[in-house]
Amino acid sequence: MPRFSVIVPVFKVQGFLRECLDSVLGQSYTDIEVIAVDDCSPDGCGAILDEYAARDPRLRVLHLPQNVGLGRARNAGMPYATGDFLLFLDSDDTLTPGALRAIADRLEETADPDVLVFDYARTYWWGGTRRNVLAQVLAEGGDGCFTAAEHPEILDLLMVVWNKVYRRAFVGREGFTFPPGYYEDTPWTFPVMLSADRIATLDRICLNYRQRRQGNILSTTSRKHFDIHDQYERVFAFVDSRPHLSSWRPYLHRKMGEHCLDILTKPDRLPASDKDEFFRRTAALFRKHQGGGPVPLELRVLQGGYVAYLARRQSGRLGAELGRRRLQVRKAAATRVKSGWSAVHERRPLDPDLAVYSAFSHRGVLGDPGAIYHAARELAPHIRGVWVVRGDQVPLLPPGVEYVLPDSLGHRRVTARATYLINNVNWPGTQVKREGSVHVHTHQGTPLKYMGADLLDKPGARHGFDVPQMLRRADRWDYSLVANHHSELVWDRAYPCHFTSLRTGSPRNDVLVRARPEHGAAVRARLGIPADHRVVLYAPTRRDYVRGGLVDRIDLARFADDLGEGHTLLVRLHPSLKDGPSRGMGLSELHRRGVVLDATDEPHVEDLMLASDVLVTDYSALMFDYANLDRPIVIHADDWGAYAASRGAYFDITADAPGHVTGSYRELARLFASGSWRDQESARLRAGFRARFCAFDDGRAAERVVRTLMLGERFESPVPVAVMPAQAGHDALTSS
Repeated sequence: MPRFSVIVPVFKVQGFLRECLDSVLGQSYTDIEVIAVDDCSPDGCGAILDEYAARDPRLRVLHLPQNVGLGRARNAGMPYATGDFLLFLDSDDTLTPGALRAIADRLEETADPDVLVFDYARTYWWGGTRRNVLAQVLAEGGDGCFTAAEHPEILDLLMVVWNKVYRRAFVGREGFTFPPGYYEDTPWTFPVMLSADRIATLDRICLNYRQRRQGNILSTTSRKHFDIHDQYERVFAFVDSRPHLSSWRPYLHRKMGEHCLDILTKPDRLPASDKDEFFRRTAALFRKHQGGGPVPLELRVLQGGYVAYLARRQSGRLGAELGRRRLQVRKAAATRVKSGWSAVHERRPLDPDLAVYSAFSHRGVLGDPGAIYHAARELAPHIRGVWVVRGDQVPLLPPGVEYVLPDSLGHRRVTARATYLINNVNWPGTQVKREGSVHVHTHQGTPLKYMGADLLDKPGARHGFDVPQMLRRADRWDYSLVANHHSELVWDRAYPCHFTSLRTGSPRNDVLVRARPEHGAAVRARLGIPADHRVVLYAPTRRDYVRGGLVDRIDLARFADDLGEGHTLLVRLHPSLKDGPSRGMGLSELHRRGVVLDATDEPHVEDLMLASDVLVTDYSALMFDYANLDRPIVIHADDWGAYAASRGAYFDITADAPGHVTGSYRELARLFASGSWRDQESARLRAGFRARFCAFDDGRAAERVVRTLMLGERFESPVPVAVMPAQAGHDALTSS
């Protein structure tokens, strides 16, 4: 008996069906059966199903003699199911890689609940992806099981059949089936969720819910949307047949009203001539099932007529428009006030003892600017340091840090008068470069991928970037900090602007150069990593050849398992991926289960480097910083050709690598299993890489910046170097 029976109703989806079937039959978890129900589809779906069934005995095809609709097609497949759990997959949707393995592991962990609810992402026809906005409800479900009464928020999720798996014995015992008509999920999902004694959640995106440009049933204008009334009648009949569920009637009554009004407001659901009738039927159903409780404010329109409903809708639209205009007026007034303040302060002299800092688009005291700030507080305490920080990052600031919010009056005031402006991202276009001010750009590491003007030949990589505007902002730089000759030459080419290169080294790397064993031990203790574990830091970067930037190059669960006992796999996604669907593709769930440690939210990446024994990365600039630790680095470059072609690279990292290079997961696993990731060849490659890219890092970079630029002292470069041509002037740290 298989673990899963995947039931797939099929109708007029020949363009998507192969992708759907491949996503199921290609899962790493193979203990499944697939029951595909050809709902008398008039296109080529039946032939496609037969083709797949001939190749894979796990697929069984039912050809219905006539079209019965989505719900009844699912019903037709259920009697043939023999698996422990049922999963209903629509034939234009797909399972994500590793989904069934993650579901199976969670079922085992929770001792086979009646229902397991998992997460999904909407994938749009134009290429975008958006995670379920209520994903936190799944995380809040906890590690064990619950009932709907114990965690009612679970019912706030989209009430569909395909974001859950169901214990087949539970479904059979309760006699659940799908009714005919549109919205057939409604009288299935509510009874199932209210009846289940044990519900569990899986905070992982297991399904891609395709948003088709056309052909979606619910986006078809038709009177069939009137079916929603019959479906809720079925829900109330179910509750009435089970007295112990009567307390749910007020909740279901409200849900019914909200659902029907939502259908009414959608422009593509109902024919215009039928909207009056739909409203009247909804109002009648609402009155029929109304108890004695108060009616929510937003549903009181159902107590009046359709004309009153339209009037209120129009009033709401007018109110929203007036509110929008008032907001525009307030913003314009605020802009005038801020401009006035800026003009006043720009007429005042610069404050020689004021420095303004920002890092990573105002994310806090981080990176090179953070290291310079701390050095200035020690070496030049008379210089007041103020940070520009986003509001959501303020609670994370260290005690005693003075800050202003972006685009506030305080922000404009300090940037107008500051002598020193230090950033690793370009300041906004509104930032005025005053004569006498010193703009220091620290960058965000040594460049491997194309940057700045070099992106002009890479249209895909520069999508969304205004390169000329970027260069106009870079025209304000006075100094560009570099850690090696390679960076100096690249920045000189990528940013053809008027700045002077300072061979200071990277201030944020000072802590790595000066690292002692106890520093890493302290970070491990804070992260809960056993002191005797070998820590593998995996830090993949984003890709420009896919929308969203995420490409799963490694099965993290498999990698952690192959590393074996005594290892901790520490994962840090690229910062640009932390808030998208990337972590929901499995990382969050693996972290919860203790399979890996997700450190994407750790603000100081230097701490993660200190805590680790080896770095595994693809093309992340982190490798250049990590080399300062003189610890092994492995480059996993299984898509180097695609990456280099789409983004552009200044050199071939597979030929000039800081350690061993792997081109497949098998090679990566073998490298660690054999121990050769830290052999003499690895050390030889790393030594050459360090000599080339860590030449100026000597642990005193931040001090060098403060003494040279803020205190006006003479401070030697970390290594004797000849003067290199620059766009404007020479290296201030070497003799002319």
